[in-house]
Amino acid sequence: MTPKLLHQLPIDLSVNPAYSPNDFVVAPCNADAMAWLGQWPDWPGRGLVIYGPPGCGKSHLARVWQGHAEARLISGASLHKNDPGLTSMSSAVVVEEADRANERALLNLYNAVVEARETILLTAETNPPCWSMVLPDLASRIMALATAGIGKPDDSLLQAVLVKQFSDRQLHVGAEVVVYLVSRMERSFAAAREMVAVLDEMALDGQRSVSISLAREALAKFGDFHPKIAETQD
Repeated sequence: MTPKLLHQLPIDLSVNPAYSPNDFVVAPCNADAMAWLGQWPDWPGRGLVIYGPPGCGKSHLARVWQGHAEARLISGASLHKNDPGLTSMSSAVVVEEADRANERALLNLYNAVVEARETILLTAETNPPCWSMVLPDLASRIMALATAGIGKPDDSLLQAVLVKQFSDRQLHVGAEVVVYLVSRMERSFAAAREMVAVLDEMALDGQRSVSISLAREALAKFGDFHPKIAETQD
């Protein structure tokens, strides 16, 4: 009965991302972020903003730094301006999706961290000038922080991202499949993440291994949502 039940469950429930420093792939598109992390704790304004598209590795870097700095991890969406704990923060902090945080709450948190002579790492999809901040005090503080953008991957990095995504889902995939995908799929971290999810689901549903044949089918399915991918199929 157990195998049948597992077969009916969404595969995403089993995903367990690895955030080990050894699992992060350094490349030109993320070298600036790596360099700034290496300068901790000597960050301007005692903070750093790492920004980039979904799946680019900013959360991975944030988790690595969190462990190194013994920092507290907070989701920007969970910050509330009336939270009394924000004004008594006495440790280093990571705020993921900081651009979605309540501005007053983020300002209170930042002030508390600086007053405690700790450091704060913020992640976001876009550079701070694009955040449309309303509070002048918050805008002035965030704009004074160091920023590091992570760009789109080249072939070697996209291959490494796919390998990591497959590994996180405990899928054993040959190098030829990875090369096949990289030469045909949309060149973004988000597309890599979605492609692996599609392949994982298809492999589970059909009780098949992830092969070039299955990859070809996944590209056709993926092309329903990403026309540019479908156009590159052979």
